[in-house]
Amino acid sequence: MGPTASGKTALALAWAERYGGEIVSVDSALVYRGLDIGAAKPSAEELARVPHHLIDVREPWQPYSAAEFAADARAAIDGIVARGKLPILAGGTGLYFQALLQGLSPMPEADAETRAGIETEAAEQGWPAMHAQLARIDPQAAARIHATDPQRIQRALEVYRLSGKPISEWQRDGRAADPLPLRVLQLAVAPADRAVLHQRIEARFDAMLQAGFLDEMHRLRAIPELRAHPRPLDLPALRAVGYRQAWEHLDGVATAEAFRDQAIFATRQLAKRQLTWLRGRPALRWFDPGREPERLQAALTMFMGR
Repeated sequence: MGPTASGKTALALAWAERYGGEIVSVDSALVYRGLDIGAAKPSAEELARVPHHLIDVREPWQPYSAAEFAADARAAIDGIVARGKLPILAGGTGLYFQALLQGLSPMPEADAETRAGIETEAAEQGWPAMHAQLARIDPQAAARIHATDPQRIQRALEVYRLSGKPISEWQRDGRAADPLPLRVLQLAVAPADRAVLHQRIEARFDAMLQAGFLDEMHRLRAIPELRAHPRPLDLPALRAVGYRQAWEHLDGVATAEAFRDQAIFATRQLAKRQLTWLRGRPALRWFDPGREPERLQAALTMFMGR
């Protein structure tokens, strides 16, 4: 586990090749086809080197919940184990890790960042507009919640944005899944110096721009299902960091310079949220992969018994 741009992909690839492993992606952006450059999806060469799972399993206009991820990841892990291989889980989506390793709670807990975003939208558009947004994603909940009840509208939108699953489905399904019945080594990789992580984020985003990120956005915007969607930026895929900012830039909302600054800032905020979530997991062992490769390798060797 680790924040964005912390080196998870390189480490997972190296270990998978060394120990005969297969990688299960734990990333809510990589599940979507067409989100390649801006999501830092493994390259074709990297995908050919090591088998990967749960990449490109949905179209960008389709939802994909944490519960679906947990079920799909378990199936992938079962297959990897049956082949005598080592499952390596790599990614930065905390809710996905929680759903897989612990089982889902009856409903996602409150998230201050998500709530603040909803409140900002409500201040700009009004709560009736937010209720209309809820009606599009969860008609059953909208039928029960009055357009003048901002607290319940906010909670219903929050649950959907955190999980990709309408609150009415959470309320109907109720029970949590069983935790993963395997012995798991939980490692967090992140530069000890936050400034180093910020530099990596900035450099990686500039590399994405040079690799054709905006061309990728033009291709996404040309997809009929996205063009026909009344509010494409409400889709989970396009809420991925960088994609919303790129979409708005191509709409003429922001200049190229402002777009770059906004996307880098949003990525730093994502890393901050990821680090906060990781610090709340006492079972995690922390490593700076750039400074502590021997210590990191020792942890895996001890776990593997070789």
